[in-house]
Amino acid sequence: MPKRERNKFVKRGQVIDILIEDYAFGGKGIGRIRNELGEFVVFVPNTLPGQLVKAQVKKSSKTYAECKLLDVLKPSDDEIEMPYQDIPGAPYIKLPVRIQHTYKKDSTLELFKRIGKVTDIETKFDEFVSSPNTFHYRNKMEYGFSAIGYNKDLKKDVDEFTLGFKRRGLWWCGENLDKDSGLFDSELENNLKTIRGYCEDTGLAAWHAPRKEGFFRYFVVRKSYKTNQLLFNLVTTSYDLSKFSLDKFANLLVKLFGNRVAGVLHTINDEIGDRTIATTGSISLVYGEDKIIEELLGLNFEISMKSFFQTNPKCAEKLYSKVVDYALEDKNAVDNSVVLDLFCGTGTIGQIIASKAHNAKIIGVDIVASAIEDAKENAKRNNIEGLEFYTADVGRFLNQHPEYINKIRTLILDPARAGIAPKTLKKIINLNAKRLVYVSCNPATQARDTEQLILAGYQIKKLSLVDQFPHTAHIETVVLFERK
Repeated sequence: MPKRERNKFVKRGQVIDILIEDYAFGGKGIGRIRNELGEFVVFVPNTLPGQLVKAQVKKSSKTYAECKLLDVLKPSDDEIEMPYQDIPGAPYIKLPVRIQHTYKKDSTLELFKRIGKVTDIETKFDEFVSSPNTFHYRNKMEYGFSAIGYNKDLKKDVDEFTLGFKRRGLWWCGENLDKDSGLFDSELENNLKTIRGYCEDTGLAAWHAPRKEGFFRYFVVRKSYKTNQLLFNLVTTSYDLSKFSLDKFANLLVKLFGNRVAGVLHTINDEIGDRTIATTGSISLVYGEDKIIEELLGLNFEISMKSFFQTNPKCAEKLYSKVVDYALEDKNAVDNSVVLDLFCGTGTIGQIIASKAHNAKIIGVDIVASAIEDAKENAKRNNIEGLEFYTADVGRFLNQHPEYINKIRTLILDPARAGIAPKTLKKIINLNAKRLVYVSCNPATQARDTEQLILAGYQIKKLSLVDQFPHTAHIETVVLFERK
């Protein structure tokens, strides 16, 4: 057989049944195909060792293949029964949390060894921080309407009005959420089928993804754990809007949830892109208020439907407490000094530090203008002084403010999933801060940046893991770096 044929264990687009044998960082299960040609590795996201799964090959090379999960044919022996409806957003909900923690910790530390070149990372490990709420921890959920459902008995898609989530691996196909998923508000989710029935009875169509047409698109709900109130946003197209009564829909929600309803909004989205809020769309208030109030560590935050806010607020308190502990570990490096909070978002970390440090000047920088506006308003609401917020690209801000070189003793970094751009990281290093507290929602990019920080003279003093999203592969890390 020619050499180029010997490595063709699988082809792109092929559907295979594979036993998952190991777990890699990010929730990638590892399967292996063994035959007379040798051994071939297959990665399938959101799977567990011991599961037999059906997967489709998305990318194939000579040594491995990347697949997408279509179905779990046989569970792992570690999985247990749960009273919740299975959804794609909680692939590990049947796995006991202590085992989830083991997978997350081991795979993350291995990442810092392999990518960050930190061979003694175990000696730097501080704490694994669990979510206070293992279930029903989310404060926001986006449910999608679809004109195409899935018949599990026939194993094919069918014409059906659905409200819930996309079927795993099928972008055009929706599945109804008929009961509590275990992630969000149980009262809301147990009533979702009533809301679906009301919408279907109007005779207006759910969104048909392949045809890019329909009326109902999304139903978005935010929850405040401080007040237990719900903020709703119904997203539709403008076509046939005259045939739908927004007031009657709001009345239905008030009938179902009473004074828990903080407000009802309506968004028009005529774009064909798959997102809830269109760049050219409009959003209007139908009933009540357009914001809810949430509390973190004694501070109040006003949250609109568009605001960025931590999805698991109870665990966010633990995450921020860990960040502040690391930042204030050397109080002399914060008191009467300048603390730079880069990628600050709505300024939560900076506000907490400002409320605890003496005469510290906290400077927050983020490129998202609406986040900075929220940060300023929240600081006013909480009567916290000593804060300055700037809307700017972090790299450009550092170029425009060279006066901070050698003046910053503590830096807070909380970048997006892509990590810190190489040029920006060089500018951050050139500030010569004594200490860096680096928060990451993607340890893979943080481990990459760690190698550069070590080459620049920093070393890891402490590392903690925070389980913000139980039953998923996600893990957040907080790392304290100090100059040697």
